[in-house]
This record gives sequence, C-alpha cells and structure tokens, in this order.
Amino acid sequence: MSCLLNLYETYEANQDFVGKIDYMHNGQAFTLLPISHTTQTAHIEVAIAEDGSFHTAHVIEKSDRDTIIPCTEDSASRAGAVIAPYPLHDKLSYVAGDFVAFGGKVKNKEDTPFSSYINNLKKWTDSPYATPQVKSIYTYLSKGRLIRDLIAEKVLWIDEKGQLINKWNDKYKHLCGDKKPDIFSAAVSGQNSAFVRFTVYSEEKSLPKVWLDKKMYDSFIYFYNDQLNEQDLCFVSGQWLPSTEKHANKIRNAGDKAKLISANDTSGFTYRGRFNKSHEAASISYEVSQKAHNALKWLIRRQARIVDNRVFLVWSNHDDKVPNLEDDIYDISHLGEETEDPSAFTNNEFANEFKKAMGGYQNKLDPNAKVNILILDSATTGRLAILYYRNMQQEIYLNNLINWHSQCVWRHDYRKGKDKQLPPYFGAPANKDIAHAVYGSKASDKVIKEVMERLIPCIVDKKNIPNDLVRSAFYRARNPLSFDNNWEWEKTLSITCALINKQVYEKNGRGLTVALDEQNTDRSYLFGRLLAIADVLEHRALKSEEWRLSNAMRYMNEFSEHPERTWKVIQSSLVPYQGRLGRAGWYLTQLIDDVAAKISFNDFDNQSLTGKFLLGFYSQRYQLYQKKRDTDSVAAAN
Repeated sequence: MSCLLNLYETYEANQDFVGKIDYMHNGQAFTLLPISHTTQTAHIEVAIAEDGSFHTAHVIEKSDRDTIIPCTEDSASRAGAVIAPYPLHDKLSYVAGDFVAFGGKVKNKEDTPFSSYINNLKKWTDSPYATPQVKSIYTYLSKGRLIRDLIAEKVLWIDEKGQLINKWNDKYKHLCGDKKPDIFSAAVSGQNSAFVRFTVYSEEKSLPKVWLDKKMYDSFIYFYNDQLNEQDLCFVSGQWLPSTEKHANKIRNAGDKAKLISANDTSGFTYRGRFNKSHEAASISYEVSQKAHNALKWLIRRQARIVDNRVFLVWSNHDDKVPNLEDDIYDISHLGEETEDPSAFTNNEFANEFKKAMGGYQNKLDPNAKVNILILDSATTGRLAILYYRNMQQEIYLNNLINWHSQCVWRHDYRKGKDKQLPPYFGAPANKDIAHAVYGSKASDKVIKEVMERLIPCIVDKKNIPNDLVRSAFYRARNPLSFDNNWEWEKTLSITCALINKQVYEKNGRGLTVALDEQNTDRSYLFGRLLAIADVLEHRALKSEEWRLSNAMRYMNEFSEHPERTWKVIQSSLVPYQGRLGRAGWYLTQLIDDVAAKISFNDFDNQSLTGKFLLGFYSQRYQLYQKKRDTDSVAAAN
C-alpha cells in the first residue's frame, strides 16, 4: 500500500500538471489525467454548433488522435459484448442513433448500446454540473442522425445497399475514385469500430476543445462523484471514502490491459478461502485508486525506462528532479569533460568530484523529499506485478548513487549521445550497457531486463555485484576474436574493467585507477601489462599498413588461461616487428623486460589469470597511447 500512497501523494503534489499536454521523446503526447478520465485513440472528430445542430466533421490525423475522455468504472474495464458506454466520446455503435439503420449489428434491438449511452448522457445533461457543451452535444445526438451526417460529409461511406462498408475493397473505387478514403486507414478494424470525439463550435467566441477543457473535466468529476458506491475504509489513505473494486488498466501504454489490482475471479482462489468478498482483502477508495494510477501512467510516460515491457521507474514525491539509477555518469553529468585528468583519480577523489557535480541535486533537498524505485512487469496480459519497490530519503538515495559511481568506475570512450560521437568519460556505465557487456549486443531484451533488475540492489542497497555477471563479462572481454567490431570489444573491455574494479573495491576497500600503477606486483596485473606492450609494439610497427588485430590480441583468450606457454609464442612473433622498428622500438622492448622482471620466478607459470589481468592490460595500453600523443604534440609544436 505504501507504493500507492506515494503515487497518490505525487498526484497531489503535481496538480498543476493535470490536463497539461506534454510530449515524449518520440513526439507522442501525454498528460497527468484528471480522475474519472482515461485516454482513447479517436478516429473521427465531430464539431457541433451551440444550438445542437451538426457543423462539420473530419478524419483525425494520426498525430492528433490521442484523446482525454471521461469514463466510469464500468466503461474503463469493459470487454467483449458487455454494454458499458463512455459518458461522452465513444464508438459509432454507442453514439450513433442510426447505427442499426445503416447495417450496424447489435444483439438486442430494444436495449442497444446507443440507448444506454444516450440515457447516461441525459442524466449528466440534467444534472446541476452540466456545461453548455454537454447540453449541445446531447441535443444533437438525441436526434439519432450522426451516421447520416457523416456520410453527407464524406467521412463515412456506404455501399449500393445503403449499408456501411466495413472493410475497404477495390470494388468500391467507383464510389470515391482511386484514392482510398481516410477513414479506412484510420480505423483499421473498419468503419463500424471507429471512435468518435465531439467538440462544440461557436461563431461568437473561441471555445476550447471539449477533451482539453478543464471545466469539462470538473463537470464530469462532480457529476460522477455523486453516483459512487457506499463508503468504506480506504487501506491507503486511512479515510472513509467511496470505494471501488474496478481499477485502471492502460498503465504502460494505451494498449496495455494488465492491471495492478484485480479481484474478478469469483470461482477460483484469488481471495476465496480467506474472504467472502474482495474488499475484505483490501479496500481502496475510488479517488485514491484513480489518482495513484493516473500518477503512475504519467510518470512512466515522462521518465521511465522500459525494456521488453518491464518498467524501471525512479521518481520523487516532490517536483525535484532526481538522477536515474539506470543512467551512466555521462548522462547524469559531463564530469569527464570538466576535469583535466579524471582517469588518475582514486575512488575517494572521484567521489568528491562527483559530489560537486551532484551539488545541484544536493543543494535543493527538501528534508521530507523521498525517492521511489519501482519495477513493474506482467507474466500474463491481465496481471501486472510489482517486482521491486523501495522508498527512501532522497539524501540516502543520492549518497548510494555516489557510492556506486565512485566504485564501479573506469574510463569509457564508446559511442554516446544523439550524434554518436566518442566523448571519453570516467565513471560507472549504464545498467543496460553492463547487460550488453555481460551477454552481448545481440542478447534478447528478456535477458537484458533481468540483468538490469539484478543490478538495482547493488546501487540502491550497496549489495555486492553478482560474481556470475563479472565472470561472464570477463570471459567475453578476453576474447576479442568473438566480436564483429573492434569498437564493440573496446566498449566491453572498459565496462568489464569497471565491474572488476568494483569487485576489487568490495574486497579491499579501495579500487584501482586507470592511470598505470607501476608499483603493483600482482601477477595477473603484470601479465596484462606484458600483453598490452606486445599489442602496442606490433601496431606501431604496422602503422603504415591497414589496421588489424595484433598477434597479442589474437592470443589474448589463450594467454589468460595459460600465460607462460602463450607468452613464449607471442614473444617469438614480436621479433620481426622489433626488427622493423629498430631503435624506435627500444623503449618498448626494454619495458617488456622491466615488467617481466617484476614477475617472480614462482609466479611465471600457466595458472590462469584473474580479472586484474584486464585492468593491467587497459592501464598499460592507455599509458602508452597517452605518452605517444604527448610526444606527437611536442613534436608538432616544435
């Protein structure tokens, strides 16, 4: 219940956003819905004059079809042949009084969807809450001639028998020419299933669209509130309020039928055996249910990450923006661009720099501000489950985030941003990138979302990173030949180094830096340095030729398993490249000797290498490339 309570409080704290249209990154509109309202995809828009006469109609453009409509408990959850009309905007079978006359099929001609719809609309019209727009729409629809007017307006089409054409066929071309009428592209299920929305036109004044009019929202909310069920104790708010047993769907998207709260199984054992009625198990008021679900829909469209229909959502009860735990540090702050050499930081130094970058969040902390972390997914089309939920003080959340980004840290220069450039940055990788490093870029979304979920306790609760994930990433990173692209291997390498560095920190209380540690005598670290020097030496000898994998890289996987035996092969393959470089290669040759001399006689064997092998490899190679760039810069300046 705490999750629903925090969603309810979020709705209350963001009342200014109710009905205000915003847009997702893909251009799709969304809003924080008023209570007793939902969204539908409309196909036809009908404008009615203030006196209740037909004015105009047209097929709605695809980008403008999302419509906020009033709804009741029954209409919001209607399915199949159940007659449950929406209060104002609805399908043709409900809003058109002449639907049957033009070939529409209904089960009971005495109790039709239209009769139920128009009776409900009349109750709203006769109530003290009705607006002039509602009365105008009722006056027109009660005439029962909507389809006749839409045909005259060439929005709907009939065949030679005067019946609505449900599916378009080339044999109807003679009715309207070669161009297929717009309605058949808009309503893919046929004209009979077209959804109609209404607005009111005035010659004297400019009226807002009915589905965007706050006065219309309030009108229905007050009207419907008088018809709600008897009061019961709300388990969320602790107050006696009108209760409901029918809760919202369409949580993740407009086509989502899964519900968070459902107890419609009267023959199974959803609640039977312990309770006689579902409300005895949990009673939730209509208002709290509406506000909590609408807040959740709004937050998901506004800021959630969705992978294979699994929702990863982080939000604050207040209007404060909080960094997302799914992001890498490049997305949170361009810290790597603000410092001279972040790769030389120790973990503590980097943590201090990250705290400065996070100052914008820390400085505006409300003492009561809380952060919610929520993961949702569904196993079936009808049930939505909360897989993970945490509520914590915002300050604790930010401190744990700083802890993660200052421990699972390495230098990355893989493609980021809209322009897909390569801006180097220093920090923790994004959870999704970690998942791809562990299982590959071709791994299914089902696998990726499971890894992302497993990483969240490591960030939020400071849990140790799972060994199997680090091990899998290590096995992939040490085998460059298995990658189609070199940049993909480089990305996997740097992410794996970050994961291994996190494990080193967990064991020793301090991690390693990207800057080369020449005093480190760890066996695996030294062997990694050897392999990096061999790789750089061969590439420098081949600088005038087309780039290719060096022998050191080709033997990398074997080298990590049998370093003594494989180094002998790599060393012998370096001889012609050392000869080609001549005096220019002396530094690298001497460096090989220096590093090899640091490995004790007993450690120079075929025992397989640990993950520190990759850290030594990356740091040594990075140091050599940095030194080469510095030398080239000095030469160019002279």
